[in-house]
Parts: sequence; C-alpha cells; structure tokens
Amino acid sequence: MSNSELASKSCEACRSNAPHVSDKELPELMNQIPEWAGISRNGILQLEREFRFRNFVDALSFANRVGDISELEDHHPALLVEWGKVTVTWWSHKISGLHKNDFIMAARTDGVMESIEH
Repeated sequence: MSNSELASKSCEACRSNAPHVSDKELPELMNQIPEWAGISRNGILQLEREFRFRNFVDALSFANRVGDISELEDHHPALLVEWGKVTVTWWSHKISGLHKNDFIMAARTDGVMESIEH
C-alpha cells in the first residue's frame, strides 16, 4: 500500500479500548510513511516529522492546513510552529499510543506538504 492509498483510508472512531498498532503491523505501516519517525515520549509511541519552510508565514500556513484536515476527522496532532519549520506529532490520546488513524493522518499530512510543493 502506498502513502496515497493509506491517505485515502477512513479514520475509525477511536475508543479508549481500541487496539494499538501491533508489532507486526508497525513496520509495514512505517514503510508507507518513510519520512516519519517512530519516537517514544513519556513511554508513549508517537509518529513525528519535521517539515521545512522558507519563513514563518509559510510554516504557519502549513500548520493551519494540517489543522483543517485534523478537524475533518476530529483527530488532532501536536503542532510546533517555528520560523522555517513545523514539527507534527501524531498519536492517539485515548489509547496512549499509536492507532492506524495516526498513520492515515501522517499520510494525509504528507499530502498537504505535497500540494504545497507542486
């Protein structure tokens, strides 16, 4: 499955008892979003990527577009906006870890960046 195929999938409503991405699924899903890193913060596995821009205005515009796609799915990342870069971090708060939704939204975030670059 390619990044665009992953981005076209629908997010599921996440419940507090929803399953985490399994150890078997994790490498397959990470291969579909190769620019993203799996990081552990406070014992919680998260997806993180830094996006670079020419200035603060472009970085802020990108962050706002990521916010727009987040609102559509009611699934929200941590966004750190700085001069020339935005760090996006996805994880599912309800399960304190990674759900397939996080990978879908990471792929969609890549799509936002691709639409800006073209």
